[in-house]
Amino acid sequence: MSASPTAFLWHRSLLRLLTLCTVVLGLQTWTPPAAHAAPAFNVLAFYGSTNDPAHISFDREANSWFPQAGAQYGFSYTSTTDWNQLNAANLADYQVVMFLDDYPHAAAQQSAFQTYMNNGGGFLGFHVAAYNADSGDWPWYHNTLLGTGTFRTNTWWPTAETLRIDDGTHPATAGLPSTITSSVSEWYSWQNDLRTNPAIDILASMDPSTFPVGTDPDQSWYSGSYPVVWSNRDYRMIYANFGHNSMDYSTNTPLSSTFASAQQNQLLIQGLRWLGGQSGPVTPPGGPTGAIHGYGGTCVDVAGADSANGTAVQLYTCNGTAAQNWTVAADGSLRALGKCMDVTAGGTADGTKVQLYDCNGTGAQQWRPGTGGSLVNPRSGRCLDATGPSSANGTRLQIWSCTGGANQSWTLPS
Repeated sequence: MSASPTAFLWHRSLLRLLTLCTVVLGLQTWTPPAAHAAPAFNVLAFYGSTNDPAHISFDREANSWFPQAGAQYGFSYTSTTDWNQLNAANLADYQVVMFLDDYPHAAAQQSAFQTYMNNGGGFLGFHVAAYNADSGDWPWYHNTLLGTGTFRTNTWWPTAETLRIDDGTHPATAGLPSTITSSVSEWYSWQNDLRTNPAIDILASMDPSTFPVGTDPDQSWYSGSYPVVWSNRDYRMIYANFGHNSMDYSTNTPLSSTFASAQQNQLLIQGLRWLGGQSGPVTPPGGPTGAIHGYGGTCVDVAGADSANGTAVQLYTCNGTAAQNWTVAADGSLRALGKCMDVTAGGTADGTKVQLYDCNGTGAQQWRPGTGGSLVNPRSGRCLDATGPSSANGTRLQIWSCTGGANQSWTLPS
């Protein structure tokens, strides 16, 4: 049935009126908000085949740190303990595979991974992912892909070291200086000399200035060539020797963080982006930045805005300067003026003063939120404390047994 002439004229008049309103009032048609951009690439990380608390600590950190980095740099991160997900159908959805603390041992898993790499897939391995004491175990992986052969020696106790950037032209090392400071780790050496392998591109190694490496005289390196990060020119891969935190094994407490070095983090993210088909230098992911408010409405302050090692960390009237601008880093450190809040000499006694110092990933620079707004230093089990208690300008900060007092309550930037 057709509409009546009157109804037609009424609808036409209504349309003209709406058009006029749009022109006069500047009305715009509604468009739905844009959807979140899809990740540029997808990462699948495998872990969970170790009983070492230091490796488990690294796994937990990685599974927290990489999703934060992914949100900033546009990649997705999925982790799993199910190594059977190393199969062709599943790997088709991922551009990069990570091995955090082991490598696959079942024939089907190994075959799927080898095919994935031969077809141009990306791979990032850490620390134990290259450990092998059996020369006959998966020769393609240990001899061809990694180039290492079997494990030879390790250093002990875990330490932070100076790394030399051997290949500054690789996308992973773009923008880095000639040497960087690593996070704390145990370090491995290998049966094969990687420098004689034409397929291996060494990105970073132990700098000669860093020896000796280790604190146990029987498990230290005093000289030599020790690659730390490298790639294989025949594959899209990077291996990083770090990934073993320092631990208080008696209490299962981490004393360091693998993600404590900003420059090492930059190398990681740039390398990961290259593996995922992206490129270009980046700045390492940080955390919330701003003032830390404390006792009596004052702010945590670097005395004299001096970035020298050993500068006092104190309370001072809030003033918005760089000396009071702290970054809450993903590794548990608190950073200002390019350095970290540090317990002097790694002390654990009540009254040990807090200072500014080069970030080194040790337990002296780790801070965890506790009850009542407290900040706990896990190495000592003590809380960040305003001496006195006082809120006067220049009041030094120290560590002290946790009391729940107002002089141990802090408000971090968010």
